[in-house]
Amino acid sequence: MKTLVFLALASTLSIQSPGQSQVQDTGYSNPVYRSNFPDPNLVKAKDGYFYGYATNGGKYTIPIIKSKDLVHWTFVGDAFEKRPDWKKDGGGIWAPDVTYYRKKYLMFYSWSIWGDPNPAIGVAVSKRPEGPFTDLGSLFYSKDIGVANSIDPFLYVDKKTPYLIWGSFHGIYGVELSKDGTKVTGEKFKLTDRQYEGSYIYKRGKYYYYFGSAGTCCEGIKSTYHVKVGRSLSLKGPYLDKDGKSLLEGGGTLLLKGNDAFAGPGHNGDIFEDKKHQTWMVYHAFSRENNIGREMLLDKIEWVNDWPEIKDQQPSLHSASPSF
Repeated sequence: MKTLVFLALASTLSIQSPGQSQVQDTGYSNPVYRSNFPDPNLVKAKDGYFYGYATNGGKYTIPIIKSKDLVHWTFVGDAFEKRPDWKKDGGGIWAPDVTYYRKKYLMFYSWSIWGDPNPAIGVAVSKRPEGPFTDLGSLFYSKDIGVANSIDPFLYVDKKTPYLIWGSFHGIYGVELSKDGTKVTGEKFKLTDRQYEGSYIYKRGKYYYYFGSAGTCCEGIKSTYHVKVGRSLSLKGPYLDKDGKSLLEGGGTLLLKGNDAFAGPGHNGDIFEDKKHQTWMVYHAFSRENNIGREMLLDKIEWVNDWPEIKDQQPSLHSASPSF
């Protein structure tokens, strides 16, 4: 009954547009983007907007949305004017990662299909966050790099050196890239065991924080996806959880899990700090109310003794808005 009363009140105080959450002056409601938007990745662009990119869906190769505040989102279009065609055995374009790097927007993306024996990671570039992106072809195939299921790329620039972090349930790996970010130059190194995918690394103070998703991503409201975290004094690890257990040996401290409202929260996108020095994280989850796909959610991270925490370790329904 409380839920019904809240929803009725919210509907009288806000107007909802397609893909947009119900918003009140006092805060926001999850999901912040009410459309299928899996594996969200965000970049803060030079024009002041946050741009979001997601796994392909429908007629779009990589859909793009934008927002000034992480709450109100507008659909922009497709990252590509023409779908990449260099991988001849088909599949989907998944889990893009876009970074503003060396005065351009550099995109890495996965190309795979369920059960693919040789998925690949591709590269694209654009002068503008809304594209169009120019495809540069493959960075590597799984068999070339020696890591099964090579998907879910994430670029991290450490001391001006670009590294690609990637992997899915066969270990998470990293490798140094060329200065322009389009070629592999170093030897790969391993960060975690086989339980993770959807990697993200965030530097705060002296620590590098590894965020990874475990469980099943894509079974609707039966999905068991959840986010765990570890930290290290070095980008290359070792990453340890709160109990001091290595993520190479089954470690990981729970950050986020499903609840009665949302199933399978995970594959978190970029983390941002607002004007009040509050930290915010986006991720996807299935709403148990409508189950229209993996919608995008937003939650605040609190830092307790140099460890990230989300309230009650679960998605919120309603929270105070960020201050961007």
